[in-house]
Amino acid sequence: MMEMRVMTERKRRNSIAAASAVLGGVLVLSACSGGDGGGDSSSSPKQSAQAEAVDKAAAQDTSDAKISITPGNGADNASINNAAKVRVTDGTLTHVSLTTADGTAVKGTLAADGKSWSPDGQLSRSTTYKIAATAEDAKGRDATENATFTTVSPDNSFIGNFTPEDGSTVGVGMPVSINFDKAISDKKDVQSHIQVSSTSGQQVVGHWFNSQRLDFRPQDYWKSGSKVTLKLNLDGVQGADGVYGVQQKTVSFTIGRNQVSTVDAKTHTMVVQQDGKTVRTIPISAGSPDHTTYNGQMVISEKYKKTRMNGATVGFTDSDGKGEYDIKDVPDAMRLTNSGTFVHGNYWGAPSVFGNSNTSHGCVGLQDVKGAKDPNMPAHWFFDHSLLGDVVIVKNSHDKTVQPDNGLNGWNMSWSDWQAGSAV
Repeated sequence: MMEMRVMTERKRRNSIAAASAVLGGVLVLSACSGGDGGGDSSSSPKQSAQAEAVDKAAAQDTSDAKISITPGNGADNASINNAAKVRVTDGTLTHVSLTTADGTAVKGTLAADGKSWSPDGQLSRSTTYKIAATAEDAKGRDATENATFTTVSPDNSFIGNFTPEDGSTVGVGMPVSINFDKAISDKKDVQSHIQVSSTSGQQVVGHWFNSQRLDFRPQDYWKSGSKVTLKLNLDGVQGADGVYGVQQKTVSFTIGRNQVSTVDAKTHTMVVQQDGKTVRTIPISAGSPDHTTYNGQMVISEKYKKTRMNGATVGFTDSDGKGEYDIKDVPDAMRLTNSGTFVHGNYWGAPSVFGNSNTSHGCVGLQDVKGAKDPNMPAHWFFDHSLLGDVVIVKNSHDKTVQPDNGLNGWNMSWSDWQAGSAV
């Protein structure tokens, strides 16, 4: 009985092994068989011909419309003015979308002929955008194009803050002054992409005071009534290693009547002339013998109906470190230098001071009242009759001539020296 059990067990195991071998053979055959059941995996001539016909038909059905996107896909440091431009040839655009990485849509306008699309405004710096465009050819077949790009970052771009403002009317002494937010090493390339012109036909030349300030002016004061235009074509211009301009802007301003006022520190007077004719002589009080007023040609750069003047901000302090003066409501004040020289109203001085003595800390004081509300006061009249860009000349003061870069005062530099500071 024992022997018969052993023989039966062996027979069962052999049957399982045989079945496994057959099953394994089927699996191997299934994994390795070709299209005809053989071992070759290549397509048959019939199948190759069919695939070729399908490919050919697909190619013939491709849209003729060709879409181009500026900048190209993957672009970095892209322009904030000229990026995301979409154009099509041999077709018309049917849909364009521009979104930020988080899905925020950017508005744009499709040209009337359907051939181009562009954003409605300037893009943001250091932002990734995605653009998708669809066009249709004459046969109604669609073409699509997609691109992702990143605009230039603040660290890799520069801008120029300029004076005066677009559309303003200014005095004859107002230069075009541009202050860049980063140091410019390629001054020639930057200056060559800035144009300043006047309807007067006057030659206008730029002068670099340092790596961040570029001013433009003619040899003599601007002609009254002329229009001056500033064009900044700095988009993509390299100002320094890896730093590019982003501005593409045109501004213009008008030159008003010619007003030049001459302060005589010795006679304590200011003669106001418009278009060469004296319109008023005003008693003044200039800087005291200890705090004299700069001599030279100065340009009104700011106007404040009332402002605070604290001596500590300009270096006039007492033994305790406090300002020698702190007047919180100086009336009818107009800035002449960056270092703190103003022509302004004075309500705290005795009326007898004006026209007789110099008592200020370097400013030019005119009689006024507290609050700057009396139109009969000389300071009030002068404030109302002055423009930004008007010239105030100081003479006969026991001080040096103001530095050309201290305010908008480049007129104190000879024309030859001014031209020498141009990079082009």
